[in-house]
Amino acid sequence: MRLTALTLSLSLLLTSTLAHAATKTPFTPNDIAWLRRDSFGLNSVTVAQYRALGRNALLAKQLNNQLGDTLPAPIAAQIDHYDAFHTPLDQLLSSLQQEQQQLRSIPDGPEKQAANKAIQQRGNQIGLQAQQAELLHAIYGPNQLKEQLVWFWLNHFSVYAAKGRVRWELADYEDTIRAHALGKFRDLVMATLQSPAMLEFLDNAQNAKGHVNENYARELMELHTLGVNAGYTQQDVQQLALILTGVGITPVDGKPQNFNPKLAPLVVRDGLFEFNPQRHDFSDKQLLGKTIKGSGYDEVQQAVDLIVKQPACAQFISRKLAAYFVADNPPPALVNKMARTFQRTDGDIAQVMRVMFQSPELTSGAGKKFKDPMQFVVSSVRLAYDGSPIVNAQPLVNWLNQLDQPLFGRITPDGWPLDGDAWSSSGQMAKRFDIAHAIGTGNNQLFTPVGSSARTAGFPMLTTRLYYDAIDPYLSKATRDALAKATSQQEWNTFLLSSPDLNYR
Repeated sequence: MRLTALTLSLSLLLTSTLAHAATKTPFTPNDIAWLRRDSFGLNSVTVAQYRALGRNALLAKQLNNQLGDTLPAPIAAQIDHYDAFHTPLDQLLSSLQQEQQQLRSIPDGPEKQAANKAIQQRGNQIGLQAQQAELLHAIYGPNQLKEQLVWFWLNHFSVYAAKGRVRWELADYEDTIRAHALGKFRDLVMATLQSPAMLEFLDNAQNAKGHVNENYARELMELHTLGVNAGYTQQDVQQLALILTGVGITPVDGKPQNFNPKLAPLVVRDGLFEFNPQRHDFSDKQLLGKTIKGSGYDEVQQAVDLIVKQPACAQFISRKLAAYFVADNPPPALVNKMARTFQRTDGDIAQVMRVMFQSPELTSGAGKKFKDPMQFVVSSVRLAYDGSPIVNAQPLVNWLNQLDQPLFGRITPDGWPLDGDAWSSSGQMAKRFDIAHAIGTGNNQLFTPVGSSARTAGFPMLTTRLYYDAIDPYLSKATRDALAKATSQQEWNTFLLSSPDLNYR
């Protein structure tokens, strides 16, 4: 990836704006509260964007996807170097299948154990690269609102890396979510429905006429679209499972598939996604009170259209978005307003987000929304290193593991909790202090290349113009008192990063 002329121009504008920040009108508490909801966490570029564009223009550019996804060149180079991203998924899965076939031909013994271990290690490395890439995007992505939505949707449409081949498919899944994060919700649902990671995690790749698997149909309705107690029945789940028969993954063994000549025109392929009509139940179905005629893949599209147009879907998605961005128990009036926009715009995610980010409710609870581990780690690194390109993202992954929120590590398909109570135990806070200490003292290997013995960079200097403009004026007395007791810059950094002020937003 290379910086475009437009990106360079914007960077120069923001740099110039930041250089003159001291002469600008001071931020209000409402400005800071809005920015801390709009981004994973403050850094100089975020503040400069806000000063240069103003709130409304910045929001418009974010929601219209006009800030792009271009990362700093060193960060883009890191991700481009990962096999998970520069090797097409079909090639990754094909090589895995070949290695597994060779493994079966090896007699039991040390050689087979070593070969199996090598396959597992490569799969773990591919999965680790996807985890690192998501964290790097979250830290350095120019459109911070979009980056938060990518994380939100990855958690909403949660998949578990350790199941089957899912770890090999995570990079493709991230790209799928990113491409639809600001679009129509219906398109996002269809994109995840066709994703190999989702098809394998929730077993729809095995869903076929005569061998029906209801796992994905159930979670599609309960977790992805309608929520619990939304008026659908077990029969609706069963009928949706029949509609989804034949929805699976194209074989990657290179062997030609033989289809019944009458059914061959009904085959649908898109990348590794395949609708196989020979595995489909062509009976008529009754879903949510509507008849869906047996016709093949069109049934799937009709079913998704029907589900996402339910008022319960608008309510469920709007409330969950508000629970992430606004409050654990978001104001019903705001949720209702978002839901009406969801229905009026045919599930336009950007328009629903606009309603939320232009509402007074977004900032009325400032300082009361507890950060989840992802938000804590990303915001701490963004503030501490302020755009400096890290060279080793492994510590970021380790920190989330320590905080019990490993990326793609939720075994159940419901995603990680959005409420603060899930992340505010005494044990969690002790771990956060340790991580704040690692970041604040520079003892973290973020700037030490993997495999190198070179010393890490020194500790960060947090007492910058960014701090004095956007953080210091709004600190609580308790945090100020704690900072006054620090005996070194490293300790001061640790106290700031672990303070309640920076654990809430």
